[in-house]
Amino acid sequence: MSLRIKAVVDRFVKELKEALDADIQDRIMKEREMQSYIEEREREVAEREAAWKAELSRREAEIARQEVRLKMERENLEKEKSVLMGTASNQDNQDGALEITVSGEKYRCLRFSKAKK
Repeated sequence: MSLRIKAVVDRFVKELKEALDADIQDRIMKEREMQSYIEEREREVAEREAAWKAELSRREAEIARQEVRLKMERENLEKEKSVLMGTASNQDNQDGALEITVSGEKYRCLRFSKAKK
């Protein structure tokens, strides 16, 4: 009888060890799958972040280019404005002539006429 009990206990211990080994293997597989999933997600996030940073950098460069262009346009406008403001001046001459200075040359206009359409 004791041999029979020992055989039952031995079989029970063997089955328990097999079940534990199977459970350990299952947990190891799940851990590997989870780690693989985490690594893939981290790669995806890193790729999106790199793409976002590249787009941000591109936009910042475009803004800088536009600011330079705007500054140049503003400077040109100021130059044109100063030229235009300084070139035509009504001198309140006795004859009512308008004096215009273009590139340092003075011109007098005595009569005005409507532009033809």
